Amino acid sequence: MSNLDLEPVPSVCGGRGFVVAEPVRELLSPRKVKLGESTEVRRLLPNLGRRMVGAWCFVDHYGPDDIADEPGMQVGPHPHMGLQTVSWLHDGEVLHRDSTGSLQTIRPRELGLMTSGRAISHSEESPKRHARHLHGAQLWVALPDVHRHTDPHFEHHAELPLVTAPGLSATLILGTLDGTTSPGTTYTPIVGADLTLTRDADVRLPLDPDFEYAVLCMSGETRVDGVPVVPGSMLYLGCGRTDLPLRAESDASLMLLGGEPFEEELIMWWNFIGRSNEEIGQARAAWMESARFGEVKGYDGPRIPAPDLPPVPLKPRGRVR
Repeated sequence: MSNLDLEPVPSVCGGRGFVVAEPVRELLSPRKVKLGESTEVRRLLPNLGRRMVGAWCFVDHYGPDDIADEPGMQVGPHPHMGLQTVSWLHDGEVLHRDSTGSLQTIRPRELGLMTSGRAISHSEESPKRHARHLHGAQLWVALPDVHRHTDPHFEHHAELPLVTAPGLSATLILGTLDGTTSPGTTYTPIVGADLTLTRDADVRLPLDPDFEYAVLCMSGETRVDGVPVVPGSMLYLGCGRTDLPLRAESDASLMLLGGEPFEEELIMWWNFIGRSNEEIGQARAAWMESARFGEVKGYDGPRIPAPDLPPVPLKPRGRVR
């Protein structure tokens, strides 16, 4: 999914200087952003209060939207570099195309994982004949320097492992949770899981104390470590936790995101993650000149042009709150 802001704000991310080394309860409010022709998303990361959670650096939550008489998601070809995109659905379908030749329909609770590496382009759209409702999240994972120039590739995992407990079913999206590991490729110590809770469930989820965590509420009413979290909001939890208390006031669904704090400093601008102003500028120029990022074949619509760069140089400054 693209960051379609016409005036994207550069995000300076990474570094351990502002990582909270103890458990906290920091509620993050979303910012509404128009995506494509008919989809509005709630952007949780980057946020004025928090830029990253481990290597997770971008989180959009959208829906549930009634698109029975709408085209649904229509995001034309656009570029990425230096990151992975994670497509995650609760309702609906998204048709993914990319410049490596991938063509895949992603359905609810299937993992669509695109590693941009040095350069890739892709499009996302609701199929012409689609389900009535669209509800999901789009997330980005920053690639560390040693892997950010890898070959671009796409993975689709229709079957993912589960962690279960009374009142809880956790689908492993990425990484490892309670000894169970997702088949999705990762490049840093990280975890992503979709948590389904039944009404009145009261559980404690085991965590790694070296990771920092956040929880995104997808639906329902839940208390996370005693804090009410409503759909479309995210609770940042800090580090140092060995478990996480969860109580469902109704049937509910959450996304758990975590990982080792990302040490490297980086710049995130538009759909690029780099390390210098020059690198970002070169990537923008390459996209506008139809170079380097390849061609997305089969999408019925134009490529998305890159916005103008800001008038001042972009500089990586580490984590900023």
